[in-house]
Parts: sequence; structure tokens; C-alpha cells
Amino acid sequence: MLMTPGPTALPPSVREAAGEELLNPDVDPAFADRYDALERKLSTVFGTDDEVVVLGGEGILGLEAAIASTVAPGDRVLCLSNGPYGDGFADFVESYGGEATLVDADYDGPLPVDDLEATLAEESFDLATMVHCETPTGTLNDLDAALDLFDAHDVLTVVDAVSSLGGVPVPTDRIDVALGASQKCFSAPPGLAVCAVSDAAWERIEARDPDSLYTNLLPWHDAEQPYPYTHLSTLVVALDAALDLLLEEGLDAVYDRHREAARVCRERGRELGLEPYPDSERSSPTVTAFSVPGRATELQERLQSDHDVTLSTGLGGLANDVLRVGHMGYNADVERVARTMDALGTAL
Repeated sequence: MLMTPGPTALPPSVREAAGEELLNPDVDPAFADRYDALERKLSTVFGTDDEVVVLGGEGILGLEAAIASTVAPGDRVLCLSNGPYGDGFADFVESYGGEATLVDADYDGPLPVDDLEATLAEESFDLATMVHCETPTGTLNDLDAALDLFDAHDVLTVVDAVSSLGGVPVPTDRIDVALGASQKCFSAPPGLAVCAVSDAAWERIEARDPDSLYTNLLPWHDAEQPYPYTHLSTLVVALDAALDLLLEEGLDAVYDRHREAARVCRERGRELGLEPYPDSERSSPTVTAFSVPGRATELQERLQSDHDVTLSTGLGGLANDVLRVGHMGYNADVERVARTMDALGTAL
């Protein structure tokens, strides 16, 4: 069982869709119809009327494209962070010539809103970045207070919602560039990044006139056809099938299913003497990161070899201290979580 927090296991209907006869995205009207339908379905999941773009590349492409398209050399960008991906936004900003100011907190703590308020009172910024769900630590960030501050200071926002979109409500209506990906809560194959882009963000992108190529969002906005290069047609078809499952179930039911799977995972973990990293109040309904200091790699290997269950370890300094269970998308299922925790109990 693949129980990682992305890529996730694929439902049978999504695997079948990926095996359909290939559509030529450049000339086949059937693909254009499929892509149009996909955009409408994504708009429903995002909960927005903003223009939606589907990029041919893994979720990181969306993060980089958002920065490449909105940040000009010398632009001042505030990167609000309490995790590895929040920190990583600063690297993207600097690689495109922007001036990044990192306002950060410990990885097991909340977003540093007080520090943010003080920084915004003293300095002005063109753009701000945040992460909704920090997958490496299993943290779901409450963005409301930060979005209030950015709105009050007229700062455009870019938010990584890659591992929350489709499993947790995302405040897309308050975000200028909201980012997701196919391989997380949608349970489609990895390879597509999805973006919802506000009118204000498009105005900035047009004024910026980015000179990047594959990471440039502008051709998607200006193109006579909705995709400026040969699209990844098989992945588009698979994601379309995955969204059908999600919307047929209903978003409220999907969110409830994720919360229940998370509850069972953490309850079973406590029975095994494991605690989430961070605490349950800040843990995401889509992923649980258990604190297992010095044991994560050993447990991961034992689960794979003895039980055919694949989990993820942490990243960076937490690589051997955190073991992550992905209960997102197709894996947000109490029975699959219970089987996973049975195996983890035996391994422990």
C-alpha cells in the first residue's frame, strides 16, 4: 500500500482513464473539450471564478512559475514560513532577482503573525508567499490573520496549497495565486500543477512581462488556445477522471472523510505511544507526521520489506525523526489507515 503524502495511490477509474487511447492535444477537438471541462471542475474545487491554469509539470513547477511570473529584479517579497516549503519560496524569489525577507518560525510552531505585523508596519512589499499545508511536518496553517494583514497593506499573495487542495477548504477567494498539484489530494498521477490566478495577479504579470519560458504564466493567459505548448494529454485525462470522483462525492463529504481518516490515524498513533509533529491542533487532515526521533528510516524500511506498506520520512533536519502517513485523496480511508497503523504497530 502506497500511503505517502503524495504521490498517492490511484483509484481504479483513474488508472483506467490513464490507459485510454491517446488524444493529440494540438489538433484533437476531444482534448480541447476535456481540458475545458477540467478547468471548470478545478474552479469548483478551488471555489473561485479566477482563471485556472493547468501546467505540464510536477507541483514545484507551479511554485516556481508563480514567482517567475510575478517577481521582477529588485521586487521586495515577504516569505512567511514555518516549514521547508515556506523557506524554499525565498530561494525562488532570489533566483529571479527579487529581494526576499523571510519572516519565519520553528517548524513545530504556528505562523509568526506578530512578527509579520511588525515587519509590515516598518517595511513595504510587492508580494508575499505562504504555505497552507507544510507536507514535511504535517502542519496545516491558519492563513486568515496573515491574509488580513496582507490585504490591509495591499500586498499580493502566492500560496502553496499543493497538499491541502481537494482535502481541506482553501481560502482561494482571498489569495492571488493559489497553487495545487495532481498527485496529492486529487489522487491522480504526478505531473500537473494547477493554479488559480486573480485579476490583480494577471495585471501584475502583464506589467512584469516575464522573460522566462516554461515557467511563464502569461502565455496561458494570452494564448488563442488555452495551452501554449503540447500538453500532457494522458495526465489531463487522468486528472479529469479523478476530479469526477471528488465532485460526485461532494466537497463537504470529502472534507469530512479526510478529518475522520486523520482522527483514526492519530488515535491509533497515541495507542502506540506516538505523538504528531506538530501537535494535533496544527496537524493537517491530509497528513500525519509522527515524531520518531532517530527511527524514521529504520521503520520505513521495515514497513516496506515486511508489510509492503510505503510511508514517507521527514525532510532535511527531520529526515530520520519524522514518519509521515498520507491520508489524503484515495488514501483518506479509515480501513486503509487502520491497516497501515496495524503494520506500524508490528514494526514498532
